[in-house]
Amino acid sequence: MKIRYLLFEILFLTATATYAQTKAPANGVWPTAKANAWYAKYKWINGSDFIPSTAINQLEMWQADTFDPKTIDRELGYAEGIGFNAMRVFLHSMAWKEDPKGFKSRVSQYLAIASKHHIHTIFVFFDDCWNPDAKTGKQPEPKTGVHNSGWLQDPGNRLKDPGEMQLLKQYVTDVLTTFKHDDRILLWDLYNEPGNSNKGDKSLDLLAQIFAWSRAVNPDQPLSAGLWDWGLENLNKFQMTHSDVITYHDYESPDKHERVVQPLKANGRPVICTEYMARLRNSTFENTMPMLKKENVGAINWGLVSGKTNTIYAWDTPIPDGSEPKIWFHDVFRKDGTPFSTEEVKLIKQLNNIQQ
Repeated sequence: MKIRYLLFEILFLTATATYAQTKAPANGVWPTAKANAWYAKYKWINGSDFIPSTAINQLEMWQADTFDPKTIDRELGYAEGIGFNAMRVFLHSMAWKEDPKGFKSRVSQYLAIASKHHIHTIFVFFDDCWNPDAKTGKQPEPKTGVHNSGWLQDPGNRLKDPGEMQLLKQYVTDVLTTFKHDDRILLWDLYNEPGNSNKGDKSLDLLAQIFAWSRAVNPDQPLSAGLWDWGLENLNKFQMTHSDVITYHDYESPDKHERVVQPLKANGRPVICTEYMARLRNSTFENTMPMLKKENVGAINWGLVSGKTNTIYAWDTPIPDGSEPKIWFHDVFRKDGTPFSTEEVKLIKQLNNIQQ
């Protein structure tokens, strides 16, 4: 019954989106033909959500004192070596607020490194996941054995502050305007998991605002916000009808995952899975990545290199002594570049036509 309800929900949203886009949409969504022409320019998109192993969260990645281009270069080299061609990377508005010019310079530096490794980037603006009270400056140390203990929402609780919405508009507008013609950027993922952390429809206003701000800039790259919880009907409907390219998250086993892919593809637009691969939930490279390639769906797994985010540990299963789990939850490589699983890496190379 749950799967049947899910399929009806996706089909309803797909029909809604398709109908809305048969007319000239007032919300500025790309025509379907333009979205498909964009997708056809690229080889099959695959890669990881990326943060360097030396950063616990987005602020530590992007703040001047802890920005780490040497580690970024080394670790994106690991990705290039197995044929990954895309990284999904989270930004953070507080790093921009501290130093807009410096922040954009570091984004440019990151893009130069990624381009050197033949990697395009999906940038994420807002996020409703994990800790709501971000603070600039030195970031906390990881909690031993705890998954993503220092990850930050953006804007989180700051949205309650007077003037915060105007600041966020300035942030989004500035970054998009600066990079709107940069072909090293694959697409803009405007809002990660809106409605998470029990926010629900409270996130709809910010979601609508960021789409409006972004359409006003009109970047060359497509805009999207990924579907992730089929119970959030109002958010899902907005995301489906306002995204140029359909993105989504799915950490289920491949039989259930594929039953999500098929109706999403019925929309007629390119489809990219921007989060998957949780080994303990039977979402693995071996059983899911080949399916996504067969369906010509982009495949972006969570995690590249094991590090301060602690995402080798499962969401709800901390290991208090910090010992390495026998089966990693996420991530592909250790810091020295050796893989968690040589068989996984062999498969990824095969799917990307990399000689062994």
